[in-house]
Amino acid sequence: MPAPDTAPGSAEWRYPNRATPPGSSLYYAVRFAPRELRDALAALAGFRHEVRAILDEVSDPGVARLKLDWWRDEIRRTLEGAPRHPLSHVLTATLEPTASGERLPAGPFLAIADAVEQELRRQRPPDTQALRAADTHDLGALFELLARAHGKHDESAIAPARQIGGWCGSVRRLRDAGLLLRRDRSVLPTDTLAAAGLSHEALASSEHRHRLPQLLAPEAEALCEAAPLTASEALPRALRIQQRIHAALLEELLRSELAVVDQRIGLTPLRKLWIAARTKR
Repeated sequence: MPAPDTAPGSAEWRYPNRATPPGSSLYYAVRFAPRELRDALAALAGFRHEVRAILDEVSDPGVARLKLDWWRDEIRRTLEGAPRHPLSHVLTATLEPTASGERLPAGPFLAIADAVEQELRRQRPPDTQALRAADTHDLGALFELLARAHGKHDESAIAPARQIGGWCGSVRRLRDAGLLLRRDRSVLPTDTLAAAGLSHEALASSEHRHRLPQLLAPEAEALCEAAPLTASEALPRALRIQQRIHAALLEELLRSELAVVDQRIGLTPLRKLWIAARTKR
């Protein structure tokens, strides 16, 4: 097996990579992580990026599921020391057991893949609880991996990492609601739409799309109430940076009155850098 440094194509998955491009929130989170962890954190984000990309890059559902299954198998191969993808070669060192005998489990990787499969199958979340669970399975699982890569393996750190990741994922869903709707992806739970006399397909129509900000407002208020007031100091700085950036993003979305139907509202790179730099070590 080629060493991670010499595997063809592996260099493109080191920090910064396509999952942590300059200006993104993950770019700044990883930038302020310990130098020796940056490539590993970027590679973990890269796995999620590649798996999520299936939703937008593969139009045939059958082919998409085959590609998703390939990535599931690739994680198992990588855990067994036989990676095939250049990204997996970078992940290899991250997946090796630490001095304490701990290693990254397959579970969070597979949870990210399962979240993609749910969307491929158009399994709409029936209620808000299911929508939150979907975000925790996705970004919450990545945050768990990021925490574990920092050496956090106790549930007292892993549970908050998943919670904050799921919350950040829900904020992102608000930000991307207009785009997700155009791509036939879930934006609101079925019961919320039914109460408004709508289906997902009806909301996506030109006749009803203008109602999206009004329907998102209760979701945004609920996220404000559920927001972690302060991320635990026991969590890695990278996760605390993510939490603070997404809290600022939620404020910006509310300030715009959730005008996300035809635009993507975000923070400037300079503001993200300012937030990251002010997050205590």
